[in-house]
Amino acid sequence: MGDAIGISQASMSRCVANVTEALVERASQFIHFPEDEASMQSLKDDFYSLAGIPGVLGVVDCTHVAIKAPNAEDLSYVNRKGLHSLNCLMVCDARGVLLSVETHCPGSLQDCTVLQQAALTSQFEAGLHKDGWLLGDSSFFLRTWLMTPLHIPETPAEYRYNMAHSATHNIIERTFRTIRSRFRCLDGSKGTLQYSPEKSSHIILACCVLHNISLEHGLDVWSTPATGQMEQLEEEYEQMESMDSEAYNIRQELLLTHFS
Repeated sequence: MGDAIGISQASMSRCVANVTEALVERASQFIHFPEDEASMQSLKDDFYSLAGIPGVLGVVDCTHVAIKAPNAEDLSYVNRKGLHSLNCLMVCDARGVLLSVETHCPGSLQDCTVLQQAALTSQFEAGLHKDGWLLGDSSFFLRTWLMTPLHIPETPAEYRYNMAHSATHNIIERTFRTIRSRFRCLDGSKGTLQYSPEKSSHIILACCVLHNISLEHGLDVWSTPATGQMEQLEEEYEQMESMDSEAYNIRQELLLTHFS
């Protein structure tokens, strides 16, 4: 690109680095949960209109972005496919706006571990986002603030809940595809990010900031044609059902009240 506009590779690299760091420093300005009650209710209303699940504040999932090997000895970034990656956690609203992003975790970590270590978990467990929950897939544990699908649905209500859960959770998967389409440095078509894990993490976060800015300025999240998908590993995990009886009771009440 530098050749096309008459800028040396060194100058182009400095520009990319400077812009990346400027965006990272301002990430919290563009990626955050709303703080006022009306906006939180709007989140719930938008999700409810999709498939009828009440109380949803966001959908959460993890995706892998390939990076170059940091060094021969460090295996923490090697994922289940034997590739070096960062396992990135993202939460979005019903429009695909990112509400929370963690881009620094090594690819060897399972999704449930990435979430457990995220600042987001501390916020929800401290009651910062009460009266609502996230939707996550079966790679996460059921929590009072995180509703997961049933492993083996048996009743009509359980099947309806799982179908509604899948339809709603699909928003984050579509958002991953859109981000990858917009920012081709992440789509793997030209290889991995050729930077250190820290710098790669910053580049991914900067792309997430730009994604939200584009939505803020009216570029529809679904208007970008999908290309290669972000790397989402199908983890071999035992069903992440929680022993949290309170979380189980909340999900059962949700089933009985809205899907029976």
